[in-house]
Amino acid sequence: MTLPDRYRVAAGLAGACVLGVALALSVHDVAHARSGLSDRPPLPAMGPSLRKAVAFTTTEQPGTIIIRKGEKALYLVTRQGQALRYQISVGRDGFGWTGIVKVGAKTEWPQWRPPKEMRARQPELPELVPSGPYNPLGARALYLLRDGRDTLYRIHGTNDPTGVGFDGTSGCFRLTNTDVIDLFKRVPIGTKVVVQ
Repeated sequence: MTLPDRYRVAAGLAGACVLGVALALSVHDVAHARSGLSDRPPLPAMGPSLRKAVAFTTTEQPGTIIIRKGEKALYLVTRQGQALRYQISVGRDGFGWTGIVKVGAKTEWPQWRPPKEMRARQPELPELVPSGPYNPLGARALYLLRDGRDTLYRIHGTNDPTGVGFDGTSGCFRLTNTDVIDLFKRVPIGTKVVVQ
């Protein structure tokens, strides 16, 4: 059974209206999404690689991380007499520590929960910064454990490439995002970390 011409035209117009509304909503949604993106700051820079292969004498086994706070350097022992050296930031006065810990977990684009002690010092800090490129822990984080318990200290990246090479953290060790991504790929969970 065929419809009279006037019904076929009406059906065609109704279909075109539904399609037009769908397209209008899609255009509106895209415009809204774009305006939301334009409100955000630009994506942070990954920062330069400050990593270099160096001669390094130690009795530690290859695969061990050695952090020398005085040098603001993290060494990943690669073989006898050799290491990769990464420039880092370390804890400011009153936030330094030493000891032997292990990498207990690894996270890409980690979320950040400032410890309650930090929030007591800086009440403007949020309870949680969700994971993603705007997170202050940067692109990757290695979680440091002592005797199976979280130390609350991390080896992590930074969204501020100029934020590496000085005493300025609350006890964590900060690398450029470029370098922390490289280290993250090289270091398995369970890696020994010696902080000197």
